[in-house]
Parts: sequence; C-alpha cells; structure tokens
Amino acid sequence: MHAYRSHTCAELDKSNVGDNVRLSGWVHRVRDHGGLLFIDLRDHYGMTQVMADPDSPVFADIEKVRSEWCIRIDGNVMARDESLVNDKISTGAIEVFIRDIEVLGESKELPLMVFGDQEYPEETRLKYRYLDLRREKLQNNMKLRSDVVSSIRKRMWNMDFREYQTPIITASSPEGARDFLVPSRLHPGRFYALPQAPQQFKQLIMVSGFDKYFQIAPCFRDEDPRADRSPTDFYQLDLEMSFVTQQDVFDTIQPVMQGVFEEFGGGKKVDTVWEQISYKDAALWYGTDKPDLRNPIKMQIVSDHFRGSGFKVFASLLENEGTEVRAIPAPKGGSRKFCDRMNKFAQQEGLPGMGYIFWRDQGEGLEAAGPLAKNIGPERTEAIRQQLGLGLGDAAFFLAGKPKAFESVAGRARTTIGDELGLTDQDRFAFAWIVDFPIYERDEETGKLDFEHNPFSMPQGGMEALQGDPLKVLGYQYDLACNGYELVSGAIRNHRPEIMFKAFEIAGYGKEEVEKRFGGMVNAFQYGAPPHGGCAAGIDRMVMLLAQEANIREVIMFPMNQRAEDLMMNAPSEVQNDQLMELHLRVIPQD
Repeated sequence: MHAYRSHTCAELDKSNVGDNVRLSGWVHRVRDHGGLLFIDLRDHYGMTQVMADPDSPVFADIEKVRSEWCIRIDGNVMARDESLVNDKISTGAIEVFIRDIEVLGESKELPLMVFGDQEYPEETRLKYRYLDLRREKLQNNMKLRSDVVSSIRKRMWNMDFREYQTPIITASSPEGARDFLVPSRLHPGRFYALPQAPQQFKQLIMVSGFDKYFQIAPCFRDEDPRADRSPTDFYQLDLEMSFVTQQDVFDTIQPVMQGVFEEFGGGKKVDTVWEQISYKDAALWYGTDKPDLRNPIKMQIVSDHFRGSGFKVFASLLENEGTEVRAIPAPKGGSRKFCDRMNKFAQQEGLPGMGYIFWRDQGEGLEAAGPLAKNIGPERTEAIRQQLGLGLGDAAFFLAGKPKAFESVAGRARTTIGDELGLTDQDRFAFAWIVDFPIYERDEETGKLDFEHNPFSMPQGGMEALQGDPLKVLGYQYDLACNGYELVSGAIRNHRPEIMFKAFEIAGYGKEEVEKRFGGMVNAFQYGAPPHGGCAAGIDRMVMLLAQEANIREVIMFPMNQRAEDLMMNAPSEVQNDQLMELHLRVIPQD
C-alpha cells in the first residue's frame, strides 16, 4: 500500500465496502458521541467520515487528535445505515473504521477556524493565508481560477494562437501607472522596471513576423488598491494579431470570453450579442465607460425643458457654456420615501441633493409631484415624462452642470436606483464594447492638450484626422464592459512612425523625446511594421465575476492588503546594508 493513501477523501463509495484503505488529510471536525469518535477527514478533493470506538486498537491516540492536525489513517470501509447517509458529499454512503493512525503534522491553536463560515478581520486572514486557503470557498475559488486559465489556453490554441513569453525585467515606462523599479548591480545608478504590461514587446513580436501571439501574462503596477484591483500585480490574457481591423479583434476574443462565462458561469445567462457603444454615449447614458447593462436605465439630456423655467438653479446653470441637465429615469420609484432616500444618497456623494419628479394619481388622473414639478409647471413635467417614457408610479432624478463634474455621481445613482428598485437582472452576464475613445483632452486649468487615453492607438482617419481639431480625434481603441467592470482593453495600434510622431507632437512631446522614451518600438516601426492590434483581458476580474465575489482578493492565492503589504511574508521589508552597498544605494531616513 502507498505510504500515505490508497484513495483520496472523495473516492470511496458503496463499492468499496469491506476494503482496507489508507487515507491522509486534515481533521476538519471531531465529534464525540459518548464513546464513539467521528472525524471528518478532509483533503483537497473532498471529505470522508472516519470513526472509532473503544475496540479500535488506537482509540487512545485518536482521542488526542484536534482540528487541522494532518493525519494518516488505515481502516475498513463500512456502509452507513440508510438513515445516516449524507447526500451532500460523494462519500456520504460509507464511513471508515480506524484500525491505525499516524500523526503527520500537529497543529497549534488556530488563529482562524477552517470549519464553518465565520468572518475574520482581513489582517488575520492574510497573515495566515495558508489556513484561510484551506476553507472550502477559497479552495473552490482557486480551483475555478485554475480551470478558467486552462480553458482560455485551450481556446486560444484552438484558434491557431501560440503562446510566447515576454521579459519580466525591462525598461521603465513613463506612461500609465507607476513602475516597480529594480536597481542594477552591474550598472550603478540605473534601473530596470517590472513591466506594467507586455505592450511594447507584443507589438515587436508582430513586427518580427509572428502573426498571432497570446500569453497569460503577469503585470506589475504600483497602484492604489480598489475592490476590483490589486495594488501590485495581476494576470491578464494578452493577445496581439497582425493584419487585423477592430472588428477582427472583437470576433476573435468574443468566443473565448463568451465560452469561458458559459462554461463557468453557473448557469447564468450569457449575452451572445455584444452591443457596440461609443464612449460619448456610454458617458451620457450610463455615467461610466464600463456600464452594467443588466440595469435597463438610460440617462437622457433634458436641458431644453429647464431653459427659462421657474426652477432658477437649473435655468441659471444652463446660461453657462458646456452645461447640461440630465435625467435618470426610475421606473417604480414614484414615492416620496424613495425620492428622499436618493436625495440622501446624493448628499453622501458630496452634492447638495438631487432634483426629482414623481408621478402619482390623486384621484384626478396622473399628477407630477415634487419640488421641481411645482417650479417648472405641468406642461414641462409632462414633456419630460413623455421623453423618458415614464408613467404612474415612476420617478425621475436630475443632475445639472458640466457633465464631467457630475457624470460619475450620476452613474453611481443609476446603479443604486437599479439595485434598490429590483431592475437589475442579477442572473445575467451582460457584455458591451465601448468604442470611439477620444485620443486627446484639454486640461481646464492649464489649457494644455494631453492624451486622454492610450497614446499608441491608431487615430481614426490616420494622419488626415490629426490635421483638424484634436479634441474631435477618435482612436481605434476599445474596452469590453461586463456587469459594471472593465474586463478587456485594447486597440488597433499606431504602427506608422510619421503618424505616431504627429500624434505625440500635438500633445506637446517632440520627436527626440518620443525616440528617447519609446526608441525600441519606434525604431522597429521603420522596418516594415504590419498593421496590428490586440487586447488584454483581466484574469483576476473575470474569476471574481464568475465566483460571484465582490473583492478581487478572494480569487488571488496570496494577495496584498489595502496598504500593498504581504502580512504573511512581511513584504516590503528592509534589506541589509551590504545588499544596498552592492547596488550602490542608500536609504534616506524619512522625517
């Protein structure tokens, strides 16, 4: 017999009754039933109930066993009484009578329990992550992650992509997030960087004549943490193709993403038609470039109904250039109680409040109610109701000013309204491509033009587009949104050096600066670069959605905490002086 096990803790069934078996695993739970000892023995695969009575030759040893001890047992498989069969586990029809036991690893008193669903502080969970990971939910999440990555790889290979690895140590990139820098021992005073993404390398792979590339790529960014973003590193499905249009990229990645969500989505509906929404429309309708289309609410511009109206706050605002009034329809939200609740939401977001109108029946037909309705009169409220397609028992909320100042709050209000009124379909994965991103924006304080989004995207219209108003130039850049999260980001690349230099010149970067910052790629593009494009899909975020988790740390094996610290390994840590000297570095004490 094998030194540790003849079967896993998920394999035994009625066909094994009478067999002598050997199992190894962790003591999940011990139950003493008056002289009968029952142990739920757990391994990675499942659970088996093992038991002993005073007739067992090792009964005294079994009495000493505690939760999370790692043990090996030998015993006889017995059928459970029909009334005691546990249909919730694969081994629920049998139990094993223990004849021999070996303690493979004792456990100290546990800082957190593996059995049960108790909640523990994040610091405790991350410091003892190896115990946290023994819990069923975390085991399932990590298995799901592994299975998702495996499925992605198979799907990419089936589409004739090949996987290539790009460097982990490279040059610092001045664009995007902050780099993690790595000092060079051989070149004092100079630094490598961990790559924020394989962006430049995968483009160079296309220049090298490889037609289709993909990689499950680690990326490193020194960012502020969020619930859906790691503060240090993450993994992405990175892909690039030559001789493709934007639609070619969409047609390539959709079956991969759709297939993965159908395979691992737990039976939830997965959209098969992916709408393409312009960045401008997404901001208007949803207040975000990563809309949750499970929520049917679309915001609309209603400025004309307030111009010259009796509601002086909005009427005065609209006299200023670039201002708008937008409405958030709220079907079924037509009660003063709900309107007051949303007004409080706006105040918590830092606004003085949100204007609202709701429609009710006071016995004389449909009536518009609320402070706004009184100020603008019945004709205007009726025009608003008809534009928004609302009726009895519905409401609308209003925000005004320069759109960029209130769009994000409007977007969050839309989400809250959809959730609270039960409008959001929780049993669906809703996808949409966000397209037509503007390449430039103007800083309102300095008046300076700069890149609003990816500077390496090909401008729609090429060089000709760059001769006109820069603020009207759109890029072949795109994101894929799903249920309120950005899952994919990509672009058709600007592979023409003359167009690239012109694009950077508009943003105030001279040719010499571009060559200094991006010399490797710019030089390569002068040797017959093909048209190419691609995208990257966030693995962590995909698994977070599939696992129905609200925090990305629940699907990362060893995550950092909110302060970008590894509490288990004590990172970041101080280093020895001789290490610093070897790297020609000195730490300056902070005051």
